[in-house]
Amino acid sequence: MIKVVGVRFKKAGKIYYFDPNSIDINKGQSVIVETARGVEFGECVIGIKEISEQEIVAPLKSVLRVADENDINKHEENKAKEKDAFEICLKKISEHGLQMKLIDVEYTFDNNKVIFYFTADGRVDFRELVKDLATIFKTRIELRQIGVRDEAKMIGGVGPCGRQMCCSSFLGDFASVSIKMAKEQSLSLNPTKISGICGRLMCCLNYEQSTYEHIRKRLPKVGSVVDTPDGRGEVISNSVVKEMVKVKVRKGEEELIEQFDIEEIKLISGSYEGNVDDMDIKLELEDEADKQLIKDLFSGN
Repeated sequence: MIKVVGVRFKKAGKIYYFDPNSIDINKGQSVIVETARGVEFGECVIGIKEISEQEIVAPLKSVLRVADENDINKHEENKAKEKDAFEICLKKISEHGLQMKLIDVEYTFDNNKVIFYFTADGRVDFRELVKDLATIFKTRIELRQIGVRDEAKMIGGVGPCGRQMCCSSFLGDFASVSIKMAKEQSLSLNPTKISGICGRLMCCLNYEQSTYEHIRKRLPKVGSVVDTPDGRGEVISNSVVKEMVKVKVRKGEEELIEQFDIEEIKLISGSYEGNVDDMDIKLELEDEADKQLIKDLFSGN
């Protein structure tokens, strides 16, 4: 086992483990740490704890110190300089006529490097831009192309649900999301209804997926024959959310539709829902824009 602290450099950013270096560090404190790209300012979001060596990426970098007032002031100065650098870079991009969209600017704590994040449809020759920026800022310049999901995370906004976007408020990492999840959760397969602001499948499709998978393994498919407290009948529909099954049962001369908890029924013939087969997924495409959106959904970040 090894002692570590969890440090985050951006709001809703990924959490990285560092060696506390025998320093008493509490959750919520700002710290100065050594990283692969230099000295950085971050926030301790996980206090000192012990984890197995298999959970870390070696070699483990160290916390240099708990941030003091001077460190915090310098961090704030860097944030102010980032706004100016953003405007300068925008101007230079326009002068060079580059087809790229500047998203964010970040100074390393020691001012050893300035990182410019941008999006573009393809490859961009920004060599002349880098030369101009290096001349202006007198430090190392890095231009980093990011995907649309990272762009949404950096910019933030309000999602289709009316709440602040998950990626910009609390999600540290992007989880893998597939169209099959929407099908298994009985959601509309219209791309415009299951896509987030970034144009990719909504991250929240992944939140309850394991629960849906567990329940679907216990739900009989429509058409299956089951035993119920009211007798044997045929399944006509089921609800994953309610964990209920509607069954058509015969009572005397009448056929009635009754609803039962999945714990109350026993499968006689047929099968359980289980996982959705890829062949069962039929997207609801209304126009050419939907077809293009589908291409984007499956093109990754």
